[in-house]
Amino acid sequence: MRRLALNQKTTNRWSVQEAVDGCVRAGLEWIGLWREPVHEAGLATSAQLVADAGLKVSSLCRGGFITALPGPERDAALADNRRAIDEAAALGTDCLVMVVGGLPDGSRNLPGARARVADGIADLVPHAQQAGVRLALEPMHPIYCADRGVLSTLDEALDMASPFPADAVGVVVDTFHVWWDPRVEAAIARAGERIASFQVCDWITPLPPDALLARGMMGDGHIDFQALRRHVEAAGYDGPIEVEIFNADVWAADPDEVVALMRKRYEEHVLD
Repeated sequence: MRRLALNQKTTNRWSVQEAVDGCVRAGLEWIGLWREPVHEAGLATSAQLVADAGLKVSSLCRGGFITALPGPERDAALADNRRAIDEAAALGTDCLVMVVGGLPDGSRNLPGARARVADGIADLVPHAQQAGVRLALEPMHPIYCADRGVLSTLDEALDMASPFPADAVGVVVDTFHVWWDPRVEAAIARAGERIASFQVCDWITPLPPDALLARGMMGDGHIDFQALRRHVEAAGYDGPIEVEIFNADVWAADPDEVVALMRKRYEEHVLD
């Protein structure tokens, strides 16, 4: 269990303090934090809570949303990403998850949106390198291309990362988003040292009306976690394995019970 990480979104009702305490009760060593609850608790307070509990921060979610057209909205997004980089450094993690954003309102220019992501990453890399934080590009399932993530495959994310050093721009391998891709095994091997985060949750059917809340607990759906974990490890990744679940039923359940079930399913379905 030394690699298992609770992503804070899995226990969405918990504050930073509650999530930290829950990790300690469950014997976990890692926690993935989200910026909104960190802001509510205070950045310095959040960092101290984690440190006092003896935990390590696996990632900070999230940066990104940098597809806006040039102008005040884009300038504000890049400034917010610089703040996110600084927050990641203050929390002691070198992994800032980047959900790059979808199409601007009224736009159908997908190549243009992807080009602006590339430009935005280039703009942010110097600040990230100075802070010792890696921008971790997260490819998202194509159902989210229009509104959340114009990078739909791991290969696309790697192409965008390739102009930059691996310690400056990496990728997230999230089983929910990549399991369907017939090239995923080759893409993981290609990713190698660029793998900055490995996240697990299941693809369940039928999908709920709100596709954002479609993630399931490991074992409730269709993903072969052990196979993907073996590919990620063969590529050289030996860092934390983060469970990140967006699901209304999971969020409504008792968070301690969710964490206990997460541990059980991780052992049954992710480990050999």
